[in-house]
Order: sequence, then structure tokens, then C-alpha cells
Amino acid sequence: METYQIIALVLVAALAGIGSVLDEAQTHRPLVVCTLVGIVLGDIKTGIILGGTLEMMALGWMNVGLAMAPDTAIASVISTILVITTHQGIGQGIAIAVALAAAGQVLTIFIRTIAVFFVHKADTYAESGNIRGIEFMHLSALSLQALRVALPTLAVLMLDVNTVQSVLNSIPEVVTKGLQIGGGIVVVVGYAMVVNMMNVKHLMPFLFAGFLIAAFTNFNLVGLGGMGLVAAIIYLQVNPRFSTASKTVSRPAVASATDDDDLDS
Repeated sequence: METYQIIALVLVAALAGIGSVLDEAQTHRPLVVCTLVGIVLGDIKTGIILGGTLEMMALGWMNVGLAMAPDTAIASVISTILVITTHQGIGQGIAIAVALAAAGQVLTIFIRTIAVFFVHKADTYAESGNIRGIEFMHLSALSLQALRVALPTLAVLMLDVNTVQSVLNSIPEVVTKGLQIGGGIVVVVGYAMVVNMMNVKHLMPFLFAGFLIAAFTNFNLVGLGGMGLVAAIIYLQVNPRFSTASKTVSRPAVASATDDDDLDS
């Protein structure tokens, strides 16, 4: 691997780590991270496919209260690097990503615990009106999040490809298959969480119809997406809640006899 590729991958990892905290640009999402890694390594197709697959898994992962979700950033970066450089399959990438997400979850809790110090220090600076001190604390905490993903990525990049390949091949098939099945279950649970959160019971027939069509036909994702778009347009046109029929009130012009007499005169 070239030096510029290593630098670029570390920067992508750092950006993903920062994005996992800011959430504004969504740079930690698997579809974004895996695609960027694929571009750097010259295999964007594998990056997009793996990113889309992991995105379906991570769809329902979110931090709720004190419950910390699995780490998508470190899982996406390292799994894509390993899949592309060692020529593994997408199934192997999913198995690697599930294990890395669990490990990254522990690392995230550790880093956020350390970040409490910066929060209290920023409060101290706020009491004295030190704006630069507050900004420095924020940047320091963000730097920890960047290093949380960048350093493990750099460690993987420094390993020999043959060593990584042998380690991956030594993993028993029962473990990799189990993680793949678990990842599939996570996808279903993620969809269920999102649908439950949306709470749109009147749209449930479309969801069930989509599952039935996907299960008993050979339509690909493009075909299913097109059918969904057509169904949505028809629903918007048929549902009276979204129809804006204009009521035209006609006002016939009736000329009075006095007006006609005035005109004749």
C-alpha cells in the first residue's frame, strides 16, 4: 500500500470518528465511510456494496439515554480495508464489522468517560468568560474521537497483508457464519425499530406488500424501488388528505333592466 493511501485512510478514519459525535454531516455512516475507503483503495464498487449492506444493519443503531450503540465508524473503516486488501467476500466483511462494532462500543464508552474532564474544564472556562479555552476543550474532545478510530486503523494498515490474511482464514467457519446470521437479524431489528418509531400504521400494508413481493418474485432493488415510488405517487393522489381540489364558485353576470335603460339612453 502506498504512503499517500495510508495517510488518506487515516484521515478518513479521523473524519469518521469526529462525525460519530457531531452527527451533522453523517460522515460516520457506513455507506459514506466504506465508499471513501473504496475510493482511496481503488475499489469503489466493493466499498459501496459493503457500505450499503452495513448501512442496513446500522439503520436502527442509535444512542438512547445511557445505552451506547455499536460503533459504526471503526467497523466500517477497518472492515472495508480488510475486505479490499485481503480480497475477502462481503459475508466475511459483515462478520468482521459485527465484531469490530462491539469492540468499538467499549472503546467509545472509554473515550466518552475521559471526555467528561474536558466538559468540566469547559465549564470552568465559561465561568471566567474564556471563550478560547472553551473552544480548545471542544477541539481536544473531538481530537480524542478522531484518534479513537484513526489509531486502530493505522495499526491495521501497519500489519502485513499476509499476516492479516492468515488471521482471517484461521477464524472458524461457525464463528463467521454465526456473525453473518446475527448481522441479518440485526437488519430486521433495525427496520422494526425504525418502523415502530415512525408509528404510521396506515402505511403498514405497503410494508407487508413489499416484503411479499421481495420474497416471492425476482425483482431487484431498482425494480422494488421503482414500484415503491409508483405506489407512493398513487397513494398521494388517491388519499383525500393530500388532494387539494379547488372549488370554483361561479358568479353569473345578470344585467338589470335599469342598467340596460341607462345604456340605451
